[in-house]
Amino acid sequence: MALGPRLDLRQSQSLVMTPQLQQAIKLLAASNLEIETFIAEAMEANPLLDTGAPAADEPERGELVATLPEDAPADQLMALGGGEGDAPLDLASVDRDWDTGDGDARGARDAEWGAAATGGSGGDFDEMPDWEQLRAADVTLAEHLEGQIGTLTSDPRTAFVARHIIGLLDDAGYLATPVDEIATDLGVALYEAETALNLVQSLDPSGVGARNLAECIAIQAREADRYDPCMAALIANLELVARGEVERLKRLCRVDDEDFADMLRELRSYNPRPGLAFASSATSTVVPDILLADNGKGGWDIALNEDTLPKLIVNRGYFVELNAGAADKQSQGWLKEKLADAHWLIRALDQRQKTILKTAAEIVRQQDGFFRRGVAELRPLTLREVAEKIEMHESTVSRVTSNKYLACARGTFELKYFFTSGVASADGEGASSAAIKARIKALIDAETAKNILSDQQLAEMLQKEGFDLARRTVAKYREAIGLGSSAERRRAKKLAGAS
Repeated sequence: MALGPRLDLRQSQSLVMTPQLQQAIKLLAASNLEIETFIAEAMEANPLLDTGAPAADEPERGELVATLPEDAPADQLMALGGGEGDAPLDLASVDRDWDTGDGDARGARDAEWGAAATGGSGGDFDEMPDWEQLRAADVTLAEHLEGQIGTLTSDPRTAFVARHIIGLLDDAGYLATPVDEIATDLGVALYEAETALNLVQSLDPSGVGARNLAECIAIQAREADRYDPCMAALIANLELVARGEVERLKRLCRVDDEDFADMLRELRSYNPRPGLAFASSATSTVVPDILLADNGKGGWDIALNEDTLPKLIVNRGYFVELNAGAADKQSQGWLKEKLADAHWLIRALDQRQKTILKTAAEIVRQQDGFFRRGVAELRPLTLREVAEKIEMHESTVSRVTSNKYLACARGTFELKYFFTSGVASADGEGASSAAIKARIKALIDAETAKNILSDQQLAEMLQKEGFDLARRTVAKYREAIGLGSSAERRRAKKLAGAS
């Protein structure tokens, strides 16, 4: 057969998304603040778009609120207002796993989970760097700390509480919220909140997570392996350092002039405000997209935060004025195109809000125990489960839950946090991996030196409690929480008993 260029005709079928559908899918993944920016740009490009109350001849869109009773079926979740009267834009029917460039960028946007603390971060030291210059860094303190959590703990429960604590740190890196209050808000034990705080205090930069100046300096001294009794006494009396009472400090620390001078130089080398080396968290404030409240009747009221969503309408009066002055077909065609674009954008935004509300309502239904009793009741949940319940594609749910935050009585959480891994259980509901690890730890803590449980025995005990776990899975969870094998634990308990 001869080789050479030739022309062939071939017939094929392919699914092509229009630019409007691509834009609609990207709108799903955008946060409310990003939508606000998008609307501002759209209004500049389209003179027919306006914000404010609808005109007298237009039906006003109903308030986007869903009331979720305790056992309401999925098809009765929503009581939503209408749109523009046109057919709704069905994103679920066109959304698939296309690469539209909008990945699930969790990053560290869940940095601001609570109010910024105001006290306890004081102290002035000489020979300090220019903190205002360092604040110009692009990375925030919360983003920097978030990136370290996953490498230091494999326990999702501890990581969950630690991320909440990171969100409560002020710009200087201090924590003003009491640990017992954090434990109460999240519904966890006090020791679990303290464990998470210790994890945060072990992160870089050294000194973050401290509750006062003395603790901040002590953390850095321990990191530098300089926290001996003399340094501890000096740090405990920082008010004397500020007043310059050198003789009294030397007596308290029990050191001579030379040692005291070395200790003072060491003290001044520590950073009293470690968080200021990063960009201010004010530049990445999280505004919740969804508001959740107990309706007092055993259910929940779910609403979109419309404070960040300006009402978008078509300026009918301006359209009539422009249409009257459009003499040629080109002007009339341009005006009709802008009118069609305005109607499409309003329908797309309305459909986006309904989809977000529908998805959030199903997440609240699935994680009802968390909202009522705390993180201990967080159950395993996947995107596919939610997608099947609300009859949408899994990729649609993934985009809806990206960069969206839900505010409730327990705090502000990204929707992605409610999707956790788990294992099967006898009741068919499943159990989260965090709950399984906690149960394994409880069983091992109850061991005696004469009765050390093997991984197989642990698996059998958990199976009797309704958890379908293999021995290898038990061993994996046991190692993840830092517990040794049965032989290692037996030797450790014997040594402890001998001592």
